[in-house]
Amino acid sequence: MVAVTIRNLPDEVHRALKLRAAQHRRSTEAEMRAILEDAVQPESRLRLGSAISASSRRLGLRNEDIEALEQAMRSRPAEPMAIE
Repeated sequence: MVAVTIRNLPDEVHRALKLRAAQHRRSTEAEMRAILEDAVQPESRLRLGSAISASSRRLGLRNEDIEALEQAMRSRPAEPMAIE
């Protein structure tokens, strides 16, 4: 893990961090890590598995439908594309 030093942090910011850390029942250092993680990994990022699952639910697909698709693909392999 990398260690980071923050220079010239104003006293009022440090006090606010300590208070926020206490409210979340963690150390000031842990609070700063959480703030940085939240800043660089926003919740709005695309989670492919969740997106596919949500699309399947919207379409009304069930496990049986997926199994039928898989069985059809196994019984009839894809044909290579013809390039002319």
